[in-house]
Amino acid sequence: MIRAYRFLLRPTARQAVALGEMLRDHCSLYNGALQERRDAYRHISKTSIKYGGQSAQLKDIRAFDPERQGRWSFSSQQATLRRLDKAFQAFFRRVKAGQTPGYPRFKGVGHFDTVTFPKDGDGCRWDSTPHDRQTRVRLQGVGHVRVHQHRPVRGRVRTISVKREGNRWYTVLACDNVPVEELPPTGMVVGIDMGVAHFLTTSGGEHVANPRFLRAMADELAQAQRHLATFPKRTRQRTKKHRAAARKVAKLHGRIRRQRADFHHKTARTLIAGHDVIAHERLNTAGMTKAPAPKADPGQPGGFLPNGAAAKAGLNRSILDAGWAQFLGILANKAESAGRLTVAVDARNTSRTCPECGHVAKENRVTRERFRCTACGFAANADHVGATNVLDRAGPVLCAAA
Repeated sequence: MIRAYRFLLRPTARQAVALGEMLRDHCSLYNGALQERRDAYRHISKTSIKYGGQSAQLKDIRAFDPERQGRWSFSSQQATLRRLDKAFQAFFRRVKAGQTPGYPRFKGVGHFDTVTFPKDGDGCRWDSTPHDRQTRVRLQGVGHVRVHQHRPVRGRVRTISVKREGNRWYTVLACDNVPVEELPPTGMVVGIDMGVAHFLTTSGGEHVANPRFLRAMADELAQAQRHLATFPKRTRQRTKKHRAAARKVAKLHGRIRRQRADFHHKTARTLIAGHDVIAHERLNTAGMTKAPAPKADPGQPGGFLPNGAAAKAGLNRSILDAGWAQFLGILANKAESAGRLTVAVDARNTSRTCPECGHVAKENRVTRERFRCTACGFAANADHVGATNVLDRAGPVLCAAA
């Protein structure tokens, strides 16, 4: 089994400067390789440059600029070039599929935040023992950086990445051969219905409250964003006050993100600990949060009819604040590690189908919280009905697995 571990780094002031320089120089390498590809395609008869050709130039680049490029790991620089190559592969794949291409763009220093070392021991070293409180990661050009290792690492470390989030630094370890730590069976199965009023509702009728982390910090975040917007464009990224205002906004977003992830992990762990099988809806959150298409007004050229975009924007914000996709991903990973089973079922009409008679109608959903069947009169909480139907739809899958 493959797993990733994410730990907080605690670099010294000098190491933090070196880490920032490492990101800056890898960003410069990425942008230079992108510029070379653009120039070759435009000016040399649409010649395409691949990863192999650019990787072969690394030796000369390091010799020409030993202060900025020669001090870092050769393997990490190759990984940066592979990152660009993957971006171009995805671009051409989208072109062939008829999707919006999204040509690879140059990265600003503030947006290039990750450096990857493809192999433990090549430019980096994970120094840890099972009971070592002084865990460190050695990075070429930076030194031995102290790591806040809050849990043991299982399996074999394959790749090590260094990531910056605001003023914080993290290391991400990708490990394989991670053993499965199965939990004792409970004999319980459950269906869950994701929502906005409640984060989720189980088939047993239990509601988990939606913490709404973004809404809780909306006023503070809006104030910080308004302050950031007061700086004119010509002075942005040039003054200390603007950089401080940008860091404030990033800090608030980071806090919201960490709170949401912590809530998702704890909620998923509770479900995994109490149930052998968890059934959930197969949700397409990208489609659910898509803005409605504009409606042209036939009676007024150049005008548009109301399309409910304002109301939809509020719902989209609530769905994204709940983070359903992230939660379901965490739930699946924890289930695999604990030897549990998750089953994704079709989400259509789960809250409009009567669990008693099977009647499906839009009118069955009286309000956001009330369900009343127009055929048999069965009444219950709408989210509870949805969770019950999710569990019923998972029945055939569970029978086939048994």
